[in-house]
Amino acid sequence: MTLFLDSAFVDDARRAAELGFIVGITTNPTLIAKVLKTEPQASGVRINTRDDLISAMCDVFPGTVMVQLTAETPAERKAEAYRLLKLRPGHVGLKIPSTSENFPLACHFAKEGYTVGMTTIFSAGQAFLACEAGVKIIFPYVNRSTRLLGDGLVLVSQMRAVVDGMKSPIQILAASIKSIEEATNTILAGAHGLTIPLDVILALGENPHSQQAIADFAQS
Repeated sequence: MTLFLDSAFVDDARRAAELGFIVGITTNPTLIAKVLKTEPQASGVRINTRDDLISAMCDVFPGTVMVQLTAETPAERKAEAYRLLKLRPGHVGLKIPSTSENFPLACHFAKEGYTVGMTTIFSAGQAFLACEAGVKIIFPYVNRSTRLLGDGLVLVSQMRAVVDGMKSPIQILAASIKSIEEATNTILAGAHGLTIPLDVILALGENPHSQQAIADFAQS
């Protein structure tokens, strides 16, 4: 079971490190663009670029920080990946979008021993190719798949059946989780882990009955 933080805010990364049980962070181009507009400085370091931001996150979080490749061509994405990996060796992982031309790229970096996850993945067939490519993680988008395909939880179950059938060590790390109910249902559907925003992580630890029980004990 694996829990990642889904955020590009440095303060969120610092809080995840303080929690002690978050093993990684996922970012995406939209989150990064938002942070570059709203958080120009963190940890005393001026943040002007994506590289600045990823470096700042790695400075406050000891686990893996996943970054999505965005360059236009396979050759450019390969060069982009090596540049990112050199920012903080051993702490940066690669999110690679699931397209036919990207699976060879993912296989290349997986064989070199880097943490590679296939993202924008919407079918069991893509999950099968990710297993064949030898990557460590696949990122199904649960809420978005429900909106686009009808049922994101069924997609997770199908992916889990493929992974188990192939006896693959790949981890299904579900993304696009909008509520604690969706988070728990995704685990029940077969995901190995989740990548979720900080507010959802914190909400998972709360329940009004727990607070009432604590209050009752205090009055004993």
